[in-house]
Amino acid sequence: MRKKLRVLVWSVLVVLFLAAVGCWWLRNAAGFSARQEPSAVEAMVARNARMMAMPVEAKELRNPVSLTPEIMTEARRHFADHCAMCHANDGSGSAEMGQNLYPKAPDMRQSPTQALSDGEIYFIIHNGIRLSGMPAWGAEGDRDHDHESWALVYFIRHLPKLSPEEVREMEKFNPQSQADREEQREEEDFLNGKPAKK
Repeated sequence: MRKKLRVLVWSVLVVLFLAAVGCWWLRNAAGFSARQEPSAVEAMVARNARMMAMPVEAKELRNPVSLTPEIMTEARRHFADHCAMCHANDGSGSAEMGQNLYPKAPDMRQSPTQALSDGEIYFIIHNGIRLSGMPAWGAEGDRDHDHESWALVYFIRHLPKLSPEEVREMEKFNPQSQADREEQREEEDFLNGKPAKK
């Protein structure tokens, strides 16, 4: 019994020592910069944490929204307005904001996202992912009936087949600042031959 207690105490001390050395190294050598690429171990831990954070029933949820051309258009425009600032219009994650997150916004056209069930994608959109920059977009009490999030599931499934024309159309729905809108209006006025305002 005493030997087991001694082993336990030493084990705890070793773990505490390693944790202290790790914290010292992070603060003095590496820091916690969002610029660094996650290590393979970090990426694996993050993927597993995401999966553990989802309730088991999320995998089995079925999309209650019927897929129509109107729903796909609505979802494409919603994605451009709400999601593209991190994920880019094409879902590549190449937007400036998405590339500066830690971890970086994923390329949703690839298998780590496309292999998720519809219910898992819905759960991520609706509830967000802690410590990742992914916000929860659904209303708290609207657990499985968030029409916009379910429509986005269809659009995310479509990302690998997104056409250049669809991407260009989405650009009209990307958020713009007041200055951007004013500059665009001035350019249109100039091209249409209207005199510049002073």
